[in-house]
Amino acid sequence: MWKRIALILVLVLSVSLSNPGVAAAAGLKSFVDTADGYQFLYPNGWLQVKVANGPDVVFHDLIEVSENVSVVISPVPEGKSLTELGTPTEVGYRLGKAALAPPGSGRSAELINVAQKEVDGNTYYLLEYEVKLPNRQARHNISSVAVSRGKLFTFNASVPEKRWKKLQRMIDEVVTSFTVY
Repeated sequence: MWKRIALILVLVLSVSLSNPGVAAAAGLKSFVDTADGYQFLYPNGWLQVKVANGPDVVFHDLIEVSENVSVVISPVPEGKSLTELGTPTEVGYRLGKAALAPPGSGRSAELINVAQKEVDGNTYYLLEYEVKLPNRQARHNISSVAVSRGKLFTFNASVPEKRWKKLQRMIDEVVTSFTVY
């Protein structure tokens, strides 16, 4: 019996080590909103919280509550696609000014990287920001933006800059998992 248990453990370990994506994915859970038509992965151990008059959904870390992901849904002009709203840089700049660092907030948001991808016929802009808060704390924000059914979906992940290097790989996986349908 011990040989069988040892063999199973060796097989599981070898599969995990041979495919690190599977091992990394094991620490993520799936969230699906069928009513609004989006889904994403979030870290195991994070909790969903309700925010009045805020994002559609918010999850944050149980211990470090300032580490979070959220989805904001906004209307877009009828028939407009994401590319018709602007390039990734243009949309990223407007998002930074309107949502991450609006006038009078005391925050600043610098757009440091943009990318574009296509998944199942939908265009996504991936936007990376360095954010400075009024208390001089620095944060790292990564957003995935898409348009579906006349709505702009903004998925945002935010972590303190001091934890960014440690969490970057996982946060990138979470943000790229965001899809609309």
